[in-house]
Amino acid sequence: MPQTHPSPAIDQTAATTAAPAPPTELSLEERLILIDAAMTVRLDEAKVAYEVNTAHIPTEPVDLADVVTLPVDTEPAPLPELYPTPVAALLQRAHHRLLTGGWCKDALVDENGARCMLGAIRIEARGDRGLEADAAAVLLDAIRRRFGYDVDSVPSFNDAHGSAGVPLRMLDQAAHLADARGL
Repeated sequence: MPQTHPSPAIDQTAATTAAPAPPTELSLEERLILIDAAMTVRLDEAKVAYEVNTAHIPTEPVDLADVVTLPVDTEPAPLPELYPTPVAALLQRAHHRLLTGGWCKDALVDENGARCMLGAIRIEARGDRGLEADAAAVLLDAIRRRFGYDVDSVPSFNDAHGSAGVPLRMLDQAAHLADARGL
């Protein structure tokens, strides 16, 4: 008869050793305080190392007149080559007018002679109301393509901005759009 080997018996009565109690865990705030202290020490060491490493470099005080300069000439920049289409050329001239003459909001023309987008289009249209209307329509279309169709008008869009950056970009984009449409 084949011999069977008994399986080793497991003594269920033997005491098991308990896992060591976990160390007291720090709260999130306590860990953040420790990290903050460690980072402060490291930043202080880096500051000292930077001062030591750069102490031999001679420096001179900076004169603001060397940094902040104004244009030498008061002549306006020359108008770039115009688009071949009339509406695109008008929008480009209006863009240039705002660049050289200044931009304003809440008025077609302010007391300094700066103009809003529509004021620049109107003066550059030289009385041609049809050309002015076409340019304003293309400009409004360009604005709505970029900012959504809830823009009511060119003047309301112009007045919603605090600086000339976005209105100038939109005039430039409208000139490209009018040229692409052959207007």
